[in-house]
Amino acid sequence: MSTWTADELNTLDRLGEIRVAGRRLDGSLRTLTIVWHVVVDRKLYVRSVRGAEGGWYKGVVRHHEGAIAWDGTTREVSYVPDDTADDRIDAAYFAKYGNGSPSRAITNAAARATTLRVEPRS
Repeated sequence: MSTWTADELNTLDRLGEIRVAGRRLDGSLRTLTIVWHVVVDRKLYVRSVRGAEGGWYKGVVRHHEGAIAWDGTTREVSYVPDDTADDRIDAAYFAKYGNGSPSRAITNAAARATTLRVEPRS
């Protein structure tokens, strides 16, 4: 497994949104979907604001691999369930996106249950 470069993490941290997609059974990429994300402890995390019922989330957790895209860059990734930093991730979402209802939605119990660490594959 590969790692994120410092430049990639810095860029991802600055961006307001990225696009994520899982893989279909035939290996093709599902439709890229915009999500909010945070970088915590030099790791990239995403959550489904709709909890486990979110369409992109269902597609990602089926095979735990796919891709993310940002600023003309696309990376193959693995999606790893990881609840070990949930409190710090919540704080990062509030710091990045403010204290409004969208931030409260991405930090509620249903969304927290979908926390995924995004690891580059190549």
